[in-house]
Amino acid sequence: MKTMTCRQLGGACDATFRAETFEEIAAMSKAHGTEMFQKGDEAHLQAMHKMRELMHEPDAMQKWHEERRKAFEALPTDSL
Repeated sequence: MKTMTCRQLGGACDATFRAETFEEIAAMSKAHGTEMFQKGDEAHLQAMHKMRELMHEPDAMQKWHEERRKAFEALPTDSL
């Protein structure tokens, strides 16, 4: 298991997510983002706006995604 925060994944808070794979942690982050969007959390809405801007340039979004994947893979495995 590895741990990343919402902020490390491009979000706006220090909520933590633990997962075995980057895909799992990305899904957790997305669910958290959806919840924060539904709550109208301003800080998360601003972070989402920045993400939408990246989506206008496919290469930028892909680069961003790969940077997060590399950050996840570089993390040490959590000690129990």
